[in-house]
Amino acid sequence: GISSLHFRGKSIPFQRQVLFLVLLCVCVSSLEPGSFSVAEEMESRSFVGNVAKVLGLKVEELSARGAQITSKGKKQHLQLNIQTGDLLLKEKLDREELCGPIDPCVLPFQILLENPFHVIPAELRVLDVNDHEPVFPDSEMLLKILENSPPESLFSLKNALDLDVGINNVQNYTVNPNSHFRVHTRTRSDGRKYPELVLGKTLDREEQPEFALTLTAVDGGSPPKSGTAQIRVLVVDINDNSPVFAQSQYEVQIPEDSPIDSLVVTVSATDLDTGSNGEISYLLIQSSEEITQTFKINPLSGEIRLKRQVDFEIIQSYEVDIEATDGGGLSGKCTVLIHVMDLNDNPPELTLSSLNSPIAEDSSDVVVAVFSISDPDSGDKGRIVCSIQDNIPFVLKSSLENFYTLVTDGVLDRESRDVYNITITVTDLGSPRLKTEQNITVLISDVNDNPPVFTQTAYTLYLQENNNPAFHIGGISASDRDWGSNAKITYSLLPPETEELPLFSYISINSDNGHLYALRSLDYETIQTFLFTVKAVDGGSPALSSQALVQLIIQDENDNSPFVLYPLQNGTAPCNDLVPRMAEPGYLVTKVVAVDRDSGQNSWLSYQLLKATDPGLFTVWSQNGEVHTVRPISDKDAIKQRLLVLVKDNGQPPLSTAATLNVLLVDGFSEPYLQLPDIPKEQAQHDSLTIYLIISLVSVSFLFLFSVIMFIALRLWRKKDATDGNHFRPNSSFPGHLVDIRGTGTLSQNYHYEVCLTNDSGTSEFKFLKPIISSLPTEDSGRNSEESPPFQKNLGLS
Repeated sequence: GISSLHFRGKSIPFQRQVLFLVLLCVCVSSLEPGSFSVAEEMESRSFVGNVAKVLGLKVEELSARGAQITSKGKKQHLQLNIQTGDLLLKEKLDREELCGPIDPCVLPFQILLENPFHVIPAELRVLDVNDHEPVFPDSEMLLKILENSPPESLFSLKNALDLDVGINNVQNYTVNPNSHFRVHTRTRSDGRKYPELVLGKTLDREEQPEFALTLTAVDGGSPPKSGTAQIRVLVVDINDNSPVFAQSQYEVQIPEDSPIDSLVVTVSATDLDTGSNGEISYLLIQSSEEITQTFKINPLSGEIRLKRQVDFEIIQSYEVDIEATDGGGLSGKCTVLIHVMDLNDNPPELTLSSLNSPIAEDSSDVVVAVFSISDPDSGDKGRIVCSIQDNIPFVLKSSLENFYTLVTDGVLDRESRDVYNITITVTDLGSPRLKTEQNITVLISDVNDNPPVFTQTAYTLYLQENNNPAFHIGGISASDRDWGSNAKITYSLLPPETEELPLFSYISINSDNGHLYALRSLDYETIQTFLFTVKAVDGGSPALSSQALVQLIIQDENDNSPFVLYPLQNGTAPCNDLVPRMAEPGYLVTKVVAVDRDSGQNSWLSYQLLKATDPGLFTVWSQNGEVHTVRPISDKDAIKQRLLVLVKDNGQPPLSTAATLNVLLVDGFSEPYLQLPDIPKEQAQHDSLTIYLIISLVSVSFLFLFSVIMFIALRLWRKKDATDGNHFRPNSSFPGHLVDIRGTGTLSQNYHYEVCLTNDSGTSEFKFLKPIISSLPTEDSGRNSEESPPFQKNLGLS
């Protein structure tokens, strides 16, 4: 289906296209694996070869292993179709531009497989196409030949220049048929062909002073191309001395950094002739385009100078032919060998093929970067040392000649360092040393390897009781050294080990910031402290957590007033405390017993006498509530004394409770008016309003109370008979019983109190009386038992 091929705008006949393609196929089939070839001037995206077949891989493996094409330098000539494995041209190639006179034209490249890492060296050979025709530097050449020149004399001619190489370069020279001259084609040491004009028979200037010849240069292409030049031969008179060079061959060295127009060498020739036959001019002959563009010669002095700078990495030596011609047309030749001295003028080159960033902080022995190095200099100047800075967890490994990989070596910790700026330094061993640096940035990605850490292992928080619901108690805080979602912390309360404390009904926590809130009002008198555990969980996968113990202490407020245990303030008729008139000052009348449910100084109680029937008769001790007489009792003092005692705590503000005490002043315990005092008129009226309610209560409890009283009386009777044989028989109208109360309230000693029932009240009530002091004197120790007071004596005051 191909009708024609075109090279540089010129069409090639179909038969030769077929021959070219057959030749190309033979060349491709003879290549070793890793070697490809393509003819120059092929269009871009032309097929070069199939990498998968060459490597023995499946097409799918190329994509899976990350195959790519790399080559030295910035310009890439090839591209890889990863879907088919085909190697294609990126652009049209010009062999003469790429390689010049060098044959074969080889472009090295590498096939890079990243996973697993493998580098396969390969090369692309650019095949020459006969797209240039021979061209002579001058369209006309002038030769002066002595008429006495012997047959078979040789005369140098300028060679034609052909940019093609190999068989496509000039292969033969011919001259149009004539009777005196022919052309002989010779080969130089570098393979180039040059013509020499051969004299076939003796010349006779008088017979024919001038000849016009056509010189044709033909290359070996298919089809061959040719170029022509005109030769004008002048037959001159005899000039019997040719110029002779001082040396047949000159050999010099020039450094590659020699400036333009610098002197390379001076050649010199002499001619024994005189006049015009002895005047010598110098000329570069048999010169390639590289030589004519690089060197020039002074035709009079023979100085050879540079027209442009030389480069050892391109051409290492030049062979230059010099011809010296005198005025008579005779000439002599010499050869100048110019060697280019290599200098360390090329810094090393570094080509980065791949970079893997970011990498996880838990990575181990991971390839971070792949790069190749090169230096076109020779010897030590082309030897390269590659290094990176110290004290970083990375190392360089050589995987193939001039290929290196940057690999992790050591522990990476993003929390310590999250980015590495790595400088790859390549240095040659020349003098002076040249180096190239390549900076790469490697980011370290986070892994959830740090659990949340609380600022304290245990927290103590305080909360005043009677708080408002949703009250902010305080906060706990944890931090996480990780980043992003791995560092996002969520707080929660752990359920208690036992269900005795309904924690979740008391406390809540803000899951975002760790703030603690009271869900309801707390009472110190119910609960003083409790422990719970807070858990902090990060957002990583898997999530990490830590715990902290929190102790919440409820602080007391003065929210409870003192409560009077004795005398009982329950609205019933108060009980009377008896004080003998013979009592001395400081006599213990009674003791006010009170408690406070608060704690600390909120429960410290003090006692104060607010009101009294006779303020100067009694005093109340502030510390323990004991009521004492202040002075002796006189006959003028009223029998009935009412005391109002204030019990106050030490809170801020203080709370207080008032207690009412009734005291009877008696001459002895046998007086008939030991009965309770008359109830005030107003109180009697009030009781009459409630008597109906009380009657219903009394009727139910009378039997129970009577049983209790009888039981206590019998027990006390037996106890008194057992001790001293003295029996106190209660008055039938005022039955009494004793109740032993030990260590209750705030009493500092143990007392026996008498429980009595009031009469003439229509109700049954308990009344607590003053402790009976056994040391009271009796008026008549010899009285009969039936004259004893209706109250029992103390039975063992302790």
